[in-house]
Amino acid sequence: MQGSAQTSTDPATADPANSAVLKEYGFADAAIATYTRDDGRTLKIRAARFADASGAFGAYTFYLQPQMTAENTKDDKIGDQAAALGQRVLFYRGQILVDAQFSRESAMSGAQLRELAGALPRAGGNLANLPSFIDFMPHQGYVANTQKYVMGPAALAALALPVSADLVDFNASSEVTLARYNTPSGEATLMLISYPTPQLAAEHFRRIDAAHQMAQPQAGVSSVENAGSFFDKRTGPIVAIVSGGVSDSDAKSLLGKVNYEASVTWNQPTNDPQVRDLYMLILNIVVLCGILAGLAIVAGVAFGGIRILMKRWYPDKVFDRPEQMEFISLRLTETIVAETVTETMVHGVPETGPDGGRQAPQNPA
Repeated sequence: MQGSAQTSTDPATADPANSAVLKEYGFADAAIATYTRDDGRTLKIRAARFADASGAFGAYTFYLQPQMTAENTKDDKIGDQAAALGQRVLFYRGQILVDAQFSRESAMSGAQLRELAGALPRAGGNLANLPSFIDFMPHQGYVANTQKYVMGPAALAALALPVSADLVDFNASSEVTLARYNTPSGEATLMLISYPTPQLAAEHFRRIDAAHQMAQPQAGVSSVENAGSFFDKRTGPIVAIVSGGVSDSDAKSLLGKVNYEASVTWNQPTNDPQVRDLYMLILNIVVLCGILAGLAIVAGVAFGGIRILMKRWYPDKVFDRPEQMEFISLRLTETIVAETVTETMVHGVPETGPDGGRQAPQNPA
């Protein structure tokens, strides 16, 4: 390293021309350092850390150029995504964006960057998740390295899109992704605007559609710039827009490939120690309950089975012995018999009356 690394929490240090864009992506801090080899080759590294992986991904797409070539392979990756143009390599890993500039590229350049990417800390939990709505972008006809992810008006204005930031309304927690697509009649731009709820999406869809239908722009009213074909629709919480110099049929065909499907899934796997510890605690409680229930069943079966076998093998010797079977008895039968005998001895044998009941005996005297 030449000298010491320069660190700063000011986005202007990382990129003076686009500091407002970096701030929209949640810029946290940056580190800049220059390295040199004995043969005179140099490498300048600019690393910017963002609030989450979505911010790093957005900044990556902002700097990504269509002329760049992908450096990642299935078995040999540099970070999460990497692209190169000449001696410049751009990649991100988790919530960190790295811009590497070689003075002269060599066969070891890729290996060095892979080593650097492996040393960078990974984001944990939800901070590592990318925006989910970008998965609704079609793959067919996609022009490589043209997808952008936008989180604020500064980045949107830099892309010169027909829909203004006022219509998108980032104050409603909206997000934007866009890309260029090849169609039989030319190149079109597909833009997806994601809102927190379908109700907000429907409201903003009506505004965008009304602005497009406006025949003549009015002062103080946001409008859609005339950029050839323009078709829009709402699908769930997403507003999809296709624009560009293409035929209406091709624009409608591209728009028809965007369809939102709601799904309920478990949370993504996380490496958060607190979540993992809570999961292990609940799992251990369930296992302990199962073990105790199993022991209770085994003990009950064993106790009942031994008692039955002992009574069958040693009847009235171990269990139910006569001397242990004493219990309180009212002896009602003996009391009735004694009263009947006494009455007979005093009054004689009772006679039966006409109605079948007992009749008091006649006194012989």
